[in-house]
Amino acid sequence: MDLTWITALSGVLGSLVGGSVTFATAWVTQRTVSRRELIREEMHKRETLYNEFIGECAKRLLDAFAHHLDTPEPMLSVYALINRIRLTASKPVLIEAEHLLARITEQYFSEPLTVEDVRRLARSEGADPLRAFGEACRAELAKLRGRL
Repeated sequence: MDLTWITALSGVLGSLVGGSVTFATAWVTQRTVSRRELIREEMHKRETLYNEFIGECAKRLLDAFAHHLDTPEPMLSVYALINRIRLTASKPVLIEAEHLLARITEQYFSEPLTVEDVRRLARSEGADPLRAFGEACRAELAKLRGRL
């Protein structure tokens, strides 16, 4: 084989290898960036949904402390939110959301609380009915952050 052929072939193979490495690096980088963006978007979507659910449940729970449920309309927004949660949330978050919904529903069908009952409840160990749901959400979001 002629020396010029060897030199030309080395140059072509070097260019191919170099170009392939550059292409592979760019592809891996773009894939990683896209994955991170999708995870961040998913985290933001879930945070917004969970905040909405917490806000609505807090309103319904306070209403349930003072009133009976006369019509189902007040619970409609909570059911809509829990079904949106069902689409994306992890099992622990969904379980806690369902427990919270059951607690609110049960409270609506219990006797309204007096001011003294509310005071006693606020001072009790398990005073925050939204806590378990919030902790489950925080654990899920931390898991997603770990995938970044």
